[in-house]
Formats: sequence, structure tokens, C-alpha cells
Amino acid sequence: MNSETALKDELEKHIRKLMKPLKDEDELATVLKVKLTKKEFKIFKNWANGENLPELLEKLAIDEERYSSLKDKLIKKLNQEKFKQEVMV
Repeated sequence: MNSETALKDELEKHIRKLMKPLKDEDELATVLKVKLTKKEFKIFKNWANGENLPELLEKLAIDEERYSSLKDKLIKKLNQEKFKQEVMV
């Protein structure tokens, strides 16, 4: 995966119904850092960079159950209209 568009590519995977193009990678990183919790942002970056899950769980000091809960909340957050407006041009 191209690191230049990793965040954009990952957002496109998880957001349903994008009406406008996404902002550029730097702007997306800024919006994500503000709108997501630190753990959510780390999880999202992990997905975007294709890193391995066991290392992430260890880094965040969480178990798979907590990860699953955070992942579900993160995907819901990514699909909220207000959030989508923030990440689109």
C-alpha cells in the first residue's frame, strides 16, 4: 500500500456513501487526530499501514475483546455524517 495515500485508502474502505472526494493525506491526519481518541487513531493507522494486530494489541496494552469494541466504535464514528463532512473536500 502506498504510504502517500494510506489514510485515504483506509477511510474509503470503511466509510459508506462518500459524496465528495477525501481531503489530502496531511489534512486527513490532522482531522483524524482531532476527531478520534488516541487509541482509535493508532488502530486506524495500524489498519492503513497494514501492521500486524498482535503488535498493536501489545503496544496499546489491550486484549482482543477491547480491540473489537474499539474497532466497532471507530467504524461507527467514521460513518457519522458530521465526521464524513470533516474528511471530505
